[in-house]
Amino acid sequence: MSDSRAGFASLGLPEVLLSAIARQGFEEPSPIQAQAIPLLLDGHDLLGQAQTGTGKTAAFALPLLARLDANLREPQMLILAPTRELAIQVATACEEFAADIKGLQVLPIYGGGEYRTQLKGLRDGAQVIVGTPGRVMDHMERGSLKLDHLKALVLDEADEMLRMGFIDDVKWVLERTPSDCQLALFSATMPPVIRKVADQHLKNPQKVQIDSGSATTSTTIRQRFWPVAGLNKLDALSRILEAEDHDAVIVFVRTKQATLELAEQLNRRNLRADALNGDMQQQQREKTVQRLKDKRFDLLVATDVVARGLDVPRITHVINYDMPGDPEAYVHRIGRTGRAGREGDAILFVSRREQHVLRQIERTTRQSIEKMTLPSVDDLNAKRIARFQEQLTTVLEGSGLDETRALVNQLRDSMDVSDNDMATALAVMMFKREPLILKEPKMIKETRSRREPAHAAGGRREDRAPRGNRGKSDKTMRRYRIQVGHDHGVKPGNIVGAIANEAKLPSRLIGPIKIHQDHSTVELPDDLSPKQLHTIRTARVCQRSLGLEVV
Repeated sequence: MSDSRAGFASLGLPEVLLSAIARQGFEEPSPIQAQAIPLLLDGHDLLGQAQTGTGKTAAFALPLLARLDANLREPQMLILAPTRELAIQVATACEEFAADIKGLQVLPIYGGGEYRTQLKGLRDGAQVIVGTPGRVMDHMERGSLKLDHLKALVLDEADEMLRMGFIDDVKWVLERTPSDCQLALFSATMPPVIRKVADQHLKNPQKVQIDSGSATTSTTIRQRFWPVAGLNKLDALSRILEAEDHDAVIVFVRTKQATLELAEQLNRRNLRADALNGDMQQQQREKTVQRLKDKRFDLLVATDVVARGLDVPRITHVINYDMPGDPEAYVHRIGRTGRAGREGDAILFVSRREQHVLRQIERTTRQSIEKMTLPSVDDLNAKRIARFQEQLTTVLEGSGLDETRALVNQLRDSMDVSDNDMATALAVMMFKREPLILKEPKMIKETRSRREPAHAAGGRREDRAPRGNRGKSDKTMRRYRIQVGHDHGVKPGNIVGAIANEAKLPSRLIGPIKIHQDHSTVELPDDLSPKQLHTIRTARVCQRSLGLEVV
């Protein structure tokens, strides 16, 4: 038995969970895991004070999963999380822990997620529900989520729920749980309101308090964040990669599918990228890492599966394209650079609704992260011109020009054009596919759903879908960029027709289309199959491939 298994086995966890722990490479239990797991296994209510990043997800998930009945097809464990991102992250962790428990299903439910998928999961008898307060309330009011057989309820990041204005929703749910339900409340701080909730609902709780000072980042890593605004993330990433002097780069995304999509998009932009995710066989993963070490490609698009243990000396940058689920994941991600005393760079993309996670990271690591400004179009153009000049100088200083010079002179004379016009025409031909000089893109405005909180304590139930999307379709939509715009004479009808015909997609499921100068955006259902995405990506409008890219 490995050390990790021995460490967790001493806490009383069953073998079916120990095997999952060993597979994920967990070492010794963290302080909160060592203290909380035995208490929860014994059935105690628990009041835990711990920062995100101390390992608390495993601290409550492992012991509570051990107490569930996989044969009972009813909700038995409910985890409330303040944001959809955290709900997804916690649900993923629970799925990984419960991978060897036959018949146990985990279902995330959150605003913006498709109701039909959630309703089906509930009808199919998911035993573990991870959700945001507003969407949990919705399902309870609908009668689709019943808590009659609930054995355990967890409040994760209770102080964040208070800050976001969800505490009344949390109380509403607590008041409707069975009296014998085991409760666990975790919070980084204990303001009076949270303490009052604990006093009212927890029964003789055991208390665990953990100092989070151990979560630190290397001083050799420069840490910056870009507030997602103005440009889509892919364009911002492209700018950073062009402007920053780098060797190898790891780009972290949230899902396995996203690794494949983003790697493909980067390759279409002539950037050498490959994907790494948990669906790949170990042998394939090892080959991919070796190719990165051998400089066969430069950009590794990965999920957190590589955040632990990967050591490639040539990694100069870590870019968190998608926000990590918690500070601990952030620390492990950026630890892939700046190793063995080398300097490294870490860049974090932060949207408006993810600002609280940024604050948690700074609080947990006890380090501030500087705000960065994206390189301007003028900056990039200056760099491109300088690079082009260097290339021209190298060619002019080389040998073997005579034959080509004779050909160019012959063409010049036969066409009766000047040297300057000939050089200009050749340059135009050279940069026809990939222009040398960038144009200033049209900025996009970040929008917020009607129910998303506008400030610290305002707003209620941020996690519901905007009403404007409900009349046409209840599907979750995703915005895509396509490579046709006003310059190519495209009209919205052309785009709708191509997508509907080629992908066999009803036109009512095609969302708003915005035509820009050299590109357009279109909203499409989030659950399109890889085959449909490929079909749309290769479809042609106005003699151009759509080249679908996620915005």
